[in-house]
Amino acid sequence: VGRAWGSQGMEAAAGSCRAPLPAWWGLLRGLLLAVLAAGSCQGNSVERKIYIPLNKTAPCVRLLNATHQIGCQSSISGDTGVIHVVEKEEDLNWVLADGPHPPYMILLDGSLFNRRVMLQLKGTSRVSGLAVAIAKPSPPQGFSPGLKCPNDGFGVYSKDYGPQFAHCNKTVWNPVGSGLSYEDFDFPIFLLEDANETQVIKQCYQDHNVPRDGSGPEYPLCAMQLFSHMHAVTSTVTCMRRSSLQSTFSINPEVVCDPLLDYNVWSTLQPINSSGKVDPEKEVIIVATRIDSHSFFWNIAPGAESAVSSFVTHLAAAEALHKVSDVHLLQRNIMFTFFQGETFDYIGSSRMVYDMEKDKFPLRLDNIHSFVELNQVALRNDSILWMHTDPVSRMNGSIEAQVRNLLDILSNSSVGASVTLQEAGYSQPLPPSSFQRFLRARHIPGVVLTDHKTAFQNRYYQSMYDTPENIRMQYPEGLSPEETLEYVTDTAKSLAEVATVVARALYRLAGGANNTSVIQADPKTVSRMLYGFLIKMNNSWFQSIIKPDIKGILGDVPQHYVAVSSPVNTTYLVQYVLANLTGTVVNLTKEECLNPEKTPSSEKEMYEYAWVQGSLDPNSTSRVPFCVRSTVHLSKALSPAFELRQWGSTEYSTWTESRWKEIRARIFLVASRELEIITLVVGIAILIFSLLATYFINAKADVLFSIPRDPGAVAY
Repeated sequence: VGRAWGSQGMEAAAGSCRAPLPAWWGLLRGLLLAVLAAGSCQGNSVERKIYIPLNKTAPCVRLLNATHQIGCQSSISGDTGVIHVVEKEEDLNWVLADGPHPPYMILLDGSLFNRRVMLQLKGTSRVSGLAVAIAKPSPPQGFSPGLKCPNDGFGVYSKDYGPQFAHCNKTVWNPVGSGLSYEDFDFPIFLLEDANETQVIKQCYQDHNVPRDGSGPEYPLCAMQLFSHMHAVTSTVTCMRRSSLQSTFSINPEVVCDPLLDYNVWSTLQPINSSGKVDPEKEVIIVATRIDSHSFFWNIAPGAESAVSSFVTHLAAAEALHKVSDVHLLQRNIMFTFFQGETFDYIGSSRMVYDMEKDKFPLRLDNIHSFVELNQVALRNDSILWMHTDPVSRMNGSIEAQVRNLLDILSNSSVGASVTLQEAGYSQPLPPSSFQRFLRARHIPGVVLTDHKTAFQNRYYQSMYDTPENIRMQYPEGLSPEETLEYVTDTAKSLAEVATVVARALYRLAGGANNTSVIQADPKTVSRMLYGFLIKMNNSWFQSIIKPDIKGILGDVPQHYVAVSSPVNTTYLVQYVLANLTGTVVNLTKEECLNPEKTPSSEKEMYEYAWVQGSLDPNSTSRVPFCVRSTVHLSKALSPAFELRQWGSTEYSTWTESRWKEIRARIFLVASRELEIITLVVGIAILIFSLLATYFINAKADVLFSIPRDPGAVAY
């Protein structure tokens, strides 16, 4: 309209008999433009008045493997529904049958977030989405959305190898596992992480949605909208094929899914050439653990018992061994290995085995003397640690003798300690463990150490409740963050004892002959690691041991999901903690540390160098950086299925994560359908009237806005 009026004004000014437009016309035009500009500037303000965003949420996202899709998603424009709070099972009747305003968005109490309830909601069209409030305290009966038989089909046991142990026929390792994480839901499910936001939703529900005397509430109603549309569908085979075709034929390819991937972290007690090959006659003992976990919700994976307890113990044992004076004289080398992606069908371990078989790793399978794995170790009964071995490979006489020697050394190393090691039993199969992937390739003597003889002690395996409280971490009230970091908990003392026993056993296994009583894990170091990996990553110790350019990885709440962007925070931190505990501070400048190949004595092929931030100078706000030399390396943890482009593989993990455009949640008040229709009709009517009025004014502008001629200017 403004542009039409402007053109008429220019025509008037150009006419021979037209006088210039009056000043009030320019004022009117300027005022109109100002109003339009102000309206556009206030758009965001109007949105803020309508919607309340929920900023502390975690979505359930879609994952895919060779045959299935699991997880959740919303429609492409998000899903909306009237909020109904469900705090007891009876409340579900309103959602499933009685409520007059479907579809509903359910605010579900965490204690009801179980398979039975979820399958009821999955089977109805009256539910458009779900927001789950964390149960506090954790459900006493336990909660595990994982499988009863984790990583089934990708371990060593099959119809060809120990069929009596395949598919957990002998032992159900995770009896509380509901398999909920492996279901496919066609509506969005979000976790509410902030109790304050949960309370805001409940208050909105109380104010507007509570049924009155058994009848439906009056409009306006409180509603919720969840956005979590996923791009990938069906399976990894389908989504990877689509992504591959896009990459081949499109200038701007749209990738719809990505493989789960990261890096394994490994180091050796005695340095080896990481770019070469270890001599065939050189024997190496592998000590292994996993560093990833999982839960129903994306990037919510505290993993206190399932991952952190074991890799923290592993790190403490590595530190204790590196302090021994004669480690460079040991007959056998020791490799400390931290596998990433093990939750998803052994991504990290299967890749390392593959690389060893293809001569893409410094070690070969033939170099492995024995294998010791730390699994879940924090929830011991009567301080007993169970030693699990493979009954099938032990049928070989040579393997049996080596396994027996390994068990004896471990048992003897626990003498005098507060930890007792016992054998789980000759007929007991291995629990889910990385060791199984090595056994698939070659018979290797090995043992898996756990706090359970049969079923897991961990009642919250692969869940959001596998938190510090689950492994009984307790701190006195009133401690500052720095005091909490340094406080030695009973859990730290307990895990330090396990690390001590493991370190002493490894020393003996490697050929050490000296008294092992001097080998002692440090409970204070264990305390720091537990605090950093479970409570707060952004602490003074972690800040001091990482490179300045990656300090952004130090978030507040630690999570240990493998993800698709690498390396993730956990991988970086395990790498630098291991370097700090086992490496050496060397007298190099920053330039020399960042470019060690320029220093003749650096032995770059044997060591890795890192210029780290260092601690804060007590007398200033600046840090004192230094150079650390270590044998810590990273190796790729990407399933061989993606290297081989075998996306339907049954041999290797095929897990991928769907891509998405946006993840967000918000609540607002919604009017009745009748009022919405009336508003729409009135709006259309006003629009039509405005168009007609504009057309009329534009057509008659020369009449409406013409200026009478000055009588004195008439020509004769």
